[in-house]
Amino acid sequence: MNRSLGTRLAVALLVAAVSPSRVTVAQRVDALSPQVRKSLRVTTARVVLEHVEIIDGTGAAPALDRNITIEDGRITAIAPGADVAGSDGTTVLDLKGYSVMPGIVGMHDHLTYMGRGNLAADGSSDGAVLGEMIFSGPRLYLANGVTTIRTTGTLHPYAELKLKQDIEAGSVPGPHMDVTGPYLNGNPNVLAFGLTGPEDARQTVAFWADRGVTSFKAYKDITREELAAAVKEAHKRGLKVTGHLCSVTYEEAAEIGIDNLEHGFFENTALAPDKKPDKCSQNGGDYTLEHTTPGSPEANRLIAMLLRHHVAITSTLVGQASRVVDLDPSMAGRPAVRPAVLEAMAPLARDTYFFGRNRPVNKSTQESDARLLRRDMELERAFVAAGGLLIAGPDPVGIGGNIPGFGDHREIELLVEAGFSPVEAIRIATWNGATYLGRQNQIGSIAAGKNADLVVMKGDPASKIADVENVEIVFKDGVGYDTKKLLESVKGRYGEY
Repeated sequence: MNRSLGTRLAVALLVAAVSPSRVTVAQRVDALSPQVRKSLRVTTARVVLEHVEIIDGTGAAPALDRNITIEDGRITAIAPGADVAGSDGTTVLDLKGYSVMPGIVGMHDHLTYMGRGNLAADGSSDGAVLGEMIFSGPRLYLANGVTTIRTTGTLHPYAELKLKQDIEAGSVPGPHMDVTGPYLNGNPNVLAFGLTGPEDARQTVAFWADRGVTSFKAYKDITREELAAAVKEAHKRGLKVTGHLCSVTYEEAAEIGIDNLEHGFFENTALAPDKKPDKCSQNGGDYTLEHTTPGSPEANRLIAMLLRHHVAITSTLVGQASRVVDLDPSMAGRPAVRPAVLEAMAPLARDTYFFGRNRPVNKSTQESDARLLRRDMELERAFVAAGGLLIAGPDPVGIGGNIPGFGDHREIELLVEAGFSPVEAIRIATWNGATYLGRQNQIGSIAAGKNADLVVMKGDPASKIADVENVEIVFKDGVGYDTKKLLESVKGRYGEY
């Protein structure tokens, strides 16, 4: 950390420690580095957002024509819309035609980019290239209104812990981070060193918890004994474990005490004909998903078990939808992502995207993938209807144009396509994530007394969910970031090593 920057932040924190008030916006802004200040749009201690529509994150109907007052990083008042005179120390924004929602709490938001080395015209390459988007990733999240992320598995935990430290110190712009440790996996393990047994699993959790990791992720080849040891150690420390599973079924993981399961209902292998204890089935969870009809005894039994053990499910519809290439031949050669996504990509990342977009399609396979996606959507709705906690994140590693921030918008849109109302989808992406993290009293909804983590967008996503893409200002801890400035700073940078 820059010494002068660290000194300013330390002074701000000392003032907060000896005063009954929080760190003020002035103290927080003073602690920001020049590169962060370049991204700011609103820095006054008091801000009034005039004449906005509020989508509060709880799933309630929108509140029309309201004023939101922010003071020193918190929401202090919500009142009927009215014209307010500006004054020294107060910024008044006339936002007729705009909506405000809570900052998105992204619960499967990677910083890893999965590219291809030396991609040739025929599609050949030197293989997959995995890298951390430490520069572009945080800026893309924040620009698009994602104010808190859980990284949900990493190859570079030290890099992410350092990034979290730098963001909180004000050195670089980015969301608040819940850093997940390295993948907890058995053998074979393509993502990290394979665990050698339960004691290794326990020690791995303890080691990374001692270094500041706040979540853990079990992966596809972990054994039940290793998972049980990891869960026990994490829970002893007040931390949680999620899983992208295969060798362990959803039912087994729930009985062990896992807190969360990733990728909706795609990764359950309980019904696979070739399933053996502690071994991943050949086709992953596809067979089980295909044979778990909503309302069937199998589906009802699974959902009841998940609820009984308080297991949350993470919807990652964007990552799953990347398996389903648009079947309309007229789309060939045209991007299926927003122009802003392509602008953010480095040249090689853009070439890789277009290669994948234009590759020959096996129509039968794509139709099968589309059916599985629809089935997962149906099961996610059934899970929520039964009282389950559904959280969300896009699993953005660049595949199919799924990149940080923009992917979070697409996830909300796909939740609506899955059958949730727009305000329900926004609740899943905000309040539910905050609830899982135990931070629902500070973030995740809009109410007086809560942190001012807010997204200002043009339009009305409560009636037209695509308007969630029209982000212009993002408040994090009461400081307003300019979306255009943040996006400009990473233009052509995502996928750059």
